[in-house]
Amino acid sequence: MTDSEIKNAPESKRPFRNSTEWLSFGIASLIVGTVAGLVIYSWAMGRNSPPSLTIYRTEPVREADGQFYVPFEIVNTGGETAESVQVIAELKVNAAIQESGDLQIDFLSRGETEKAAFVFKTDPRQGDLVVRVASYKTP
Repeated sequence: MTDSEIKNAPESKRPFRNSTEWLSFGIASLIVGTVAGLVIYSWAMGRNSPPSLTIYRTEPVREADGQFYVPFEIVNTGGETAESVQVIAELKVNAAIQESGDLQIDFLSRGETEKAAFVFKTDPRQGDLVVRVASYKTP
């Protein structure tokens, strides 16, 4: 039967949909509905909060070739992406800033983690080391 014959045919002559077709249609509809629901939920719950950047010291300070490496991780736990994230480290010895450094991270999307390290000539264990986020930009 052609399409025009099916449209003009009485109800009793239209092709019968078997249970396999209905089951496939139901599963496909369920999958599409679930994906659409998750996308809407993710958009509604996370997009309203600004970036929230947290720094973790993950490993101990290590020394190599007379330099001291301070590894850390920065995590964006907020809802939006942060661009041009600037991280600053200041090493104070006897209440005076002995060394400082800054690092620029291009972007951190929601839930993303970036690993990096600061390098000092002075042993950071001999003073007070502060590693913090100085600024970021929202896209």
